[in-house]
Amino acid sequence: MENKQKFRPNSKLKIMDQVRETLRYYHYARSTEKTYCQWILRYICFYDKKRHPKDMGAREVERFLSHLATDGSVAAATQKQALNAIVFLYRDVLLSPLDNSIAPIRAKQKRHPPTVCTEDEIERIFEQMKGTHLLMARLIYASGIRLMECIRLRIQDVDFGQRQLFIRGGKGGKDRTTFLPKMIRDELRQHIERVKQLHRADLDQGFGEVYLPNALARKYRKAAWETSWQYVFPSKSRSIDPRSKKERRHHVLESGLQKAVKAAVRKTGIDKRATVHTLRHSFATHMLEHGTNIRVLQELLGHADVKTTEIYTHVMRKDIDGLQNPLDRLYGI
Repeated sequence: MENKQKFRPNSKLKIMDQVRETLRYYHYARSTEKTYCQWILRYICFYDKKRHPKDMGAREVERFLSHLATDGSVAAATQKQALNAIVFLYRDVLLSPLDNSIAPIRAKQKRHPPTVCTEDEIERIFEQMKGTHLLMARLIYASGIRLMECIRLRIQDVDFGQRQLFIRGGKGGKDRTTFLPKMIRDELRQHIERVKQLHRADLDQGFGEVYLPNALARKYRKAAWETSWQYVFPSKSRSIDPRSKKERRHHVLESGLQKAVKAAVRKTGIDKRATVHTLRHSFATHMLEHGTNIRVLQELLGHADVKTTEIYTHVMRKDIDGLQNPLDRLYGI
C-alpha cells in the first residue's frame, strides 16, 4: 500500500479525470476502469453534484450503499462492486482512505446453483455453431477457462508439446495451467497458423504491434511485434487504442461469442438460461461426475477456495438408480 500512496493524481484535473489517471497508472483493465468510473459518478450524482467527494466520507458512503440495497434492490455482488470503486476513489485518488467502520444495509446474498447442460445438450449446442466461435466454445468447455481468459490467450500460452494452456493473469491475478484438448488440437494449430499469416501481413504494412500488459512494453521493447505475443483470437480489423492512440490489432470482442452461444441455444430449443459461462460450469460438473478429485478441479478452475468449487457437487448428476422412491415403495412397485 505504501507504494500506491506515492502516486498523486494531477490536482488541476477534474475529479473523474483524476480517477482515470490513477486507474491507468496502476494498470487497471479497461473494463474495470469503465465500471469504477460509472459507480463513482453515480455516487457523486447521488448528492446532486453539490458536494465534492473530498468533503464527504464514511457516512455519505454508507447512505449511498444502503440506498442501492433498499431502493435499488441490487444484488450483494453489485453492492460490493460499488463499494470497491468508492474505496478506490478515497484511498488512491483522494489519498484519504475510508475507515473500516462502514456498515451499510447489506443487500441479501442469494446463492444460486449454476446452470449446467448435459453432455448431450452441449453436443447439440456445438452442432449449431461454426468457425472460430465453435473453436472458442469447445476450448472453453474442454479446459474450463473463463470467457475473458479465452479471448486474451496469446500464442505463447498454447503449449502443443506439453498439451497445456497457460492462463496468465486470470481472475485475482493468478496464473495456472489447464487442458489443451486432443479433439481440437489440430484445428487450433491450423487456426494459429492463419493468425501468424495475418500478423506477417500487418508487419508488412508497418503495423503488427500488440498491447502488452503492465510494464512489459518498456522492459521488452520489441516484444509487442513478436509473433508469440499476438492474440490467439485477434480481431478481424485493426483499431485505435483509446489509451495509447496507436493502431493495433486487439483481441475479438467477448460479445461475438456470447451472441453465437445464445443463438445456438435458441436453435436447439434447450429451455435453460445457458450462456458462455455455462460451458465452464458444465466442464466442472462433468469432471466431477467422471471422478475428478475436487482439489484437482479447484486448480484447473483457478478457484481460491475449494468451497467455490464445491457448489458443483450440488448440481452434478447423482447415481440414484439403486435407490427406491418412497411413492413406489408405498405401493410396492
